[in-house]
Amino acid sequence: MNTSVQFDEGLVRRALDLARQGIGLASPNPYVGAVLVDSNGTVVGEGVHTYAGIKHAEVLALKQAGELARGATLYINFEPCCHQGRTGPCADALIKAGIKRVVACMMDPNPAVSGRGFHRLRDAGIEVSVGIFEAEARALNEGFAKYIRTGEPLITLKSAMTLDGKIAPAEPGPYHITGDAARVHVQQLRHQSDAILAGIGTVLADDPLLTDRSGLSRRRPLLRVVLDSHLRLPLESRLLKTVANDVLIFYSLGNEQRADMLHARGACLDKVPVAHGMLDIRAVMRKLSELQITSLLVEGGSRVNTAFLSSGLVDKVFLYYAPKILGRGVPFVENDIQSQFAEKLSSAKLHQFGEDFAIEGYVRDPYAVRSP
Repeated sequence: MNTSVQFDEGLVRRALDLARQGIGLASPNPYVGAVLVDSNGTVVGEGVHTYAGIKHAEVLALKQAGELARGATLYINFEPCCHQGRTGPCADALIKAGIKRVVACMMDPNPAVSGRGFHRLRDAGIEVSVGIFEAEARALNEGFAKYIRTGEPLITLKSAMTLDGKIAPAEPGPYHITGDAARVHVQQLRHQSDAILAGIGTVLADDPLLTDRSGLSRRRPLLRVVLDSHLRLPLESRLLKTVANDVLIFYSLGNEQRADMLHARGACLDKVPVAHGMLDIRAVMRKLSELQITSLLVEGGSRVNTAFLSSGLVDKVFLYYAPKILGRGVPFVENDIQSQFAEKLSSAKLHQFGEDFAIEGYVRDPYAVRSP
């Protein structure tokens, strides 16, 4: 491999690593990391975008580099912006600083940018290379891409099951399908998400916390969403015992006294219509979009899994399997989903977690989804 290519790849890797530091912090903005390198190959500035409304990664790198930015190369995982938002256009800042070359992973999927940033840089005489580690960069910002193009969150459906497709025993009670390594990874998925959703059936059966226990920093708490048509959430549930303006209950029926009691415990409530015998999933998604939720992790039972897959709204699945056969138990989906979910997953990957394994794949491409 050409030495200069290896050099570029190493620095783009560094930019991607920096961008990942924004996970849990930068949403609803994209995750962006930037590295500035002078003509001698010395890193003179780095930046990470960590909060919507503050300086972007490339501007932070420019500030750190100062005059050393003139004639330097910028390595970045995302196209520099060219529009006036809460901060100024980064493309203009790069031009003013005298940047000579830009090496980037991908184009910004935001229709307000979408190649215009690169075009402005090239018009100013800056050499621009795009496409290095593009697939990795696109995966990192797929939630932003889906949200900025459609106004809807990226929906990932997560479930853990036995080899015979059971997510829980027939008899209610505590039961771990997977081992510790898989459960630790679930916390990483939660950390990467703005919100987590479960149905009231799961909450009544397991009394889950639905929290992000990754140990990593978050700017805003993981929003814990419960689909509870008739307001059956127990007042003594662990969700309400740990509420911190982060529990949102969607319902359709329920007396005002019960709603007031849940609200008094700190929960937020939102009434939505019913469709096909349960809460309207699309109405729920619209409400979450209004809260700038760019990524949603669905951790439901059979009914919720079936509803989401039947709705056609799921973008991605992460399915954990344990080397067990349960026999009688609760299935991953109800029987009527089979004919509607026959398409093969795309870009499927296999992951190993101790004795367990997981399949990650896409039901639809979040970069190709159109506005409803």
